[in-house]
This record gives sequence, C-alpha cells and structure tokens, in this order.
Amino acid sequence: VQLQASGGGLVQPGGSLRLSCAASGSIFSINTMGWYRQAPGKQRELVAVITRGGSTNYANSVKGRFTISRDNAKNTVYLQMNSLKPEDTAVYYCKAWDTNLKDYWGQGTLVTVSS
Repeated sequence: VQLQASGGGLVQPGGSLRLSCAASGSIFSINTMGWYRQAPGKQRELVAVITRGGSTNYANSVKGRFTISRDNAKNTVYLQMNSLKPEDTAVYYCKAWDTNLKDYWGQGTLVTVSS
C-alpha cells in the first residue's frame, strides 16, 4: 500500500485547508485510514481516523473544527480543517491499517498557520 498526501500550505488563522491522501497498491486490504501530525519539537499525535464503514474518532483539540471523510471508490481520505489556529501548524501524515492491522504511512504535508 502506498499513500500520497497533498493539500498542505500556508493559511492565516481562522482559515481553512483540505488535505487529501490517495491510496494505491493493495487497496482491497485497507480498513481504517487516518491523519496524524507532528509539530516542531513535539511527538507525532493522532488527529482523526475513519473506518471503512465511516465511523470516526477525533483528537479533542480538533473536535468541531476538523472533519475526516473518505471516498472508498477513489481510495482517498480527506481532512477538512476549519478555524485553523497557529497551534495546528505541523507536518500532517496520512496513515492506513489493513485487515491484518499492518500499518502504512504516507509522506508528510506541511500545514503552516500564520499571519
């Protein structure tokens, strides 16, 4: 499984961005997909996950502002980020788990929230 993330960039506080992550390869085996982030000097943390069936889970810090979704036909997961704050600045990574719970990481995409 290969994961290709895109959509990062520079945005002002209060703005929005949408990240995408497209999966390829043995996509039939993918179950849960999600997003993690790593800010400078901090550990990587979970942002949101979504199962193939659409169940979601979010970090408390992003609840009500971020929305994770997926298009199973396109093998793509999205992260809609609204009301962005400077503390959301981080490299965002896409992650997927297959039915054997093996995990796969995509390359990171940088999100910078600054005026």
